[in-house]
Amino acid sequence: MVQERPSRVERRLSAILAGDVAGYSRLMHNDEEATHAKLSALLLEAVNPAIAEHGGRIVKNTGDGFLAEFPSAVEAVRAAMQFQARVNEITIGDAEDRRIAFRVGINIGDVIVEPHDIFGDGVNIAARLESIAEPGGICISSSAHDHVQGKVGVEFADMGEQKLKNIPRPVRAYAVVGEKPGEATHAERGRSGAPSAPRLSIVVLPFANLSGDPEQDYFVDGVTESLTTDLSRISSSFVIGRHTAFTYKAKAVDLKQIGHELNVCYILEGSVQRSGNRLRINVQLVDAETGTHLWAERFDKLFADLFDVQDEIVSRLANTLDAQLTDEEARRSERSLHPSSMDLYFQGRASWNKGWTPETMAQARGFFERALALDPGNIEAMVGTAVVDTVVGTNFFTDDRAAYLAAAEATVVKALSHAPYHAFAHLVLGAVQIATNRAVDGIAECERALALDRNLAEAHAQIGFAKYVMGRGAETEAHINEAFRLSPRDVSAYRWMSMVGFAKMQLSEDAEAVGWFHRSIEANRNHPFAHFWLAAALALLGSLDRASAAAKAGLAILPSFTIRRFRDGAQSDNPTFLAKRERAYQGMRMAGIPEG
Repeated sequence: MVQERPSRVERRLSAILAGDVAGYSRLMHNDEEATHAKLSALLLEAVNPAIAEHGGRIVKNTGDGFLAEFPSAVEAVRAAMQFQARVNEITIGDAEDRRIAFRVGINIGDVIVEPHDIFGDGVNIAARLESIAEPGGICISSSAHDHVQGKVGVEFADMGEQKLKNIPRPVRAYAVVGEKPGEATHAERGRSGAPSAPRLSIVVLPFANLSGDPEQDYFVDGVTESLTTDLSRISSSFVIGRHTAFTYKAKAVDLKQIGHELNVCYILEGSVQRSGNRLRINVQLVDAETGTHLWAERFDKLFADLFDVQDEIVSRLANTLDAQLTDEEARRSERSLHPSSMDLYFQGRASWNKGWTPETMAQARGFFERALALDPGNIEAMVGTAVVDTVVGTNFFTDDRAAYLAAAEATVVKALSHAPYHAFAHLVLGAVQIATNRAVDGIAECERALALDRNLAEAHAQIGFAKYVMGRGAETEAHINEAFRLSPRDVSAYRWMSMVGFAKMQLSEDAEAVGWFHRSIEANRNHPFAHFWLAAALALLGSLDRASAAAKAGLAILPSFTIRRFRDGAQSDNPTFLAKRERAYQGMRMAGIPEG
């Protein structure tokens, strides 16, 4: 007799979110029908939309609570933060003894999956963590904390090892908290009884349609929804979901009141106007606490393919806002008497955005190291440290180039072991590989980064640079143009212009190279390499006085630079690349750059 093979048990690694109502029995005892109606309304209006918006699914309802599953711990925490904020907003006027508040527990675990339920230790731990959370609070396990730290715009309080009911081993737990005390905004909100707004928290209000054509609403709403999605990809951001944002559509609103209701730091508002074949989009970034306009921009665009135009507009806005929000957060952090790990991270980012010089990199490193001293699990600061080492190694600040690049690679690989879907970390790894004679691998990492974040313009630029080090400089400009299409005013634009200049010199198009290097210097005078390469190109064209002046300008920024160091740091052994670099060495010599 043939024995039947047992059916395979389906398992998968999931982020599990368990939620229930604090004091549910008491609330039902006081008023069954009202409690049931309010709970149903909160699930329908706040909880279910937030879970769906962040890629989760409700596995089951449990009368006084629910169990949800997510493919990502980051999305689970973001969903919990979103619906907790919305529940607080809806119930804030209710009497304390009748107010519904959810407690939430989140864990990462390998679960058994059935059509209408999930099972396993991972589920049980999430449920037990929920039981120790504060009403309106979120408690997560250390495994979840490892995945989300530095990505969700909030701080976590370490609750230590917790002995949870029916769980044999202690579980380290963390509670989600607001910003640390010491800032005026926190103090004012504390007096009002409302929680502090998470850093980098923003709501994109529905853009206004100024075209006078109601049929354009679908395009305008599409811009708003896509921008909401793309901004959520910014590291450490917390973006209010579109379902909540669209409740303000076509309403006269007070921006400070919206900031208070949604508990966000920033508000983005805008308008879209179509006239014939042209589109004009106006956007403004507003400080939600003060109502101050922080940044405004106008985009004019020829209207061609509807969805291509929408994607390009959203990409440009997302990239511009990423840099703008980083600067704003750095300014906020500078005012903090007790900077948190993320405060220090943003100050480090602001330092490297000023330009890649030994001084700015030293400042950035100091901030990132202080951030990691406060929180060794801060992935963003970890990746920031890898960026600094990559810059030092690839920009010839030192003779010990190989050691810095090896350190950068080790750090970013460690970061990716904790956060495998971190797009910028994949980009940094790609840049290190390109700089260490592994351009093909580097291009693949940059493509992975773009698959995770389509707006990552720097990834296109790095692919263009990789083509240059592979001796295929004729292909570089197209990739740089794609980076500019996504982010025409990027803080890294000066480096991208220099990359095209390098490629032009590889093609012996020295006059064109001079134009690109001049544009790079106009964008940022603190980039020594643009000066050195400009000197080389001018010398090869016979403009020795101008070449000498350019060389002196570069050496004023980086006095330790020598032709020997430049030669020793060649990124590739490609014969075309090496042969064409000989022309650059010759030009630098003629311009007066020391041999070393």
